[in-house]
Amino acid sequence: MSVPCYCSLHSSFFFPPCSELTMPEIISVCSRCDTPLEHGDLRCSICGQSSPPNETTKQNVSAKILRCKGCGAAVAFDPEHQALRCSFCDGIVEIETIVDPMEQTEAYLPFLLTPDDAQRALRQWLGSLGWFRPSDLTSASHVDDLHPLYWVAWVFDTECKISWAADSNANSRRSSWAPHSGQTDVVFQNILVSASRGLSQPEAVTVSRRLDLRTARATPNREDGVTREQFDVQRSQARRQVRDALRLMAKKHVEETQIPGSSFRNVHVETVVKGLTTRRLSLPAYVMAYRYHDQLYRVVISGQNAQDLTGTAPYSTAKIVLTICGAIALALLFLVVVAAAQ
Repeated sequence: MSVPCYCSLHSSFFFPPCSELTMPEIISVCSRCDTPLEHGDLRCSICGQSSPPNETTKQNVSAKILRCKGCGAAVAFDPEHQALRCSFCDGIVEIETIVDPMEQTEAYLPFLLTPDDAQRALRQWLGSLGWFRPSDLTSASHVDDLHPLYWVAWVFDTECKISWAADSNANSRRSSWAPHSGQTDVVFQNILVSASRGLSQPEAVTVSRRLDLRTARATPNREDGVTREQFDVQRSQARRQVRDALRLMAKKHVEETQIPGSSFRNVHVETVVKGLTTRRLSLPAYVMAYRYHDQLYRVVISGQNAQDLTGTAPYSTAKIVLTICGAIALALLFLVVVAAAQ
């Protein structure tokens, strides 16, 4: 029996399945469950068994990063191109010493859009927001700040056995519901979990929809002013995020493919994970601040596809009030016509 293979990302993320990324460095396997142990693993990600001592892991155990006091993002500092301001929220940053080993980016996805492309995408987006926005939104707005940045994420592959139970209307006979259960093996590939503290989860989802892992390279873009976010989440915490993502994907897989019938309830899913491998990537994005009538608004756009853009924009109070008044007037007119007809 073939095992289903998923090449997708947490939530609505998607990456092409034929990735050319270098696989993680496997230093050994777990003596208890044979799970691959990657560089930096202190314990097995599956069973928790201590990994064999590795001298290279003990080196460089501390690092200094710049921590934003506003949003909590961790960024690298280049004195030639950057100031002591956070590229995510423009807050003040301070030096923070991390005692535990810090994860390092393994590959970078290059910027395929230029800053001019990003500004054109912003103009097109502002012009497509609909009638309830100010009529002069596109013409009266101007970009106040634009930061190209690399934000960080984990990409992982794994195989897991899913056990599930649920109530369904299939074979329910005289009752509305009947119990069902089962097991299935699924392979998940290229699952992305954001490790960014500068981008919110909805922003990370949006700007990752059409990223192409096949463009990954060992070194970042050399453009001036590109900020690089750091991996400041410990591996144990990242693995918990991965497991949370797996539970959601396993539940979605069961609901879409395993439960019989046309409706169901009380879905319970448990997973047993095998062979979890992870990669640490830096992904491109532009963070922009544009000003409309002295008010600042934030927009984030993918560094590879101008269609993947999210942000905030003002509404026109006058148009909203006009619409409400028009609806009330139509309702009154309808009542008058009905009353006259009677």
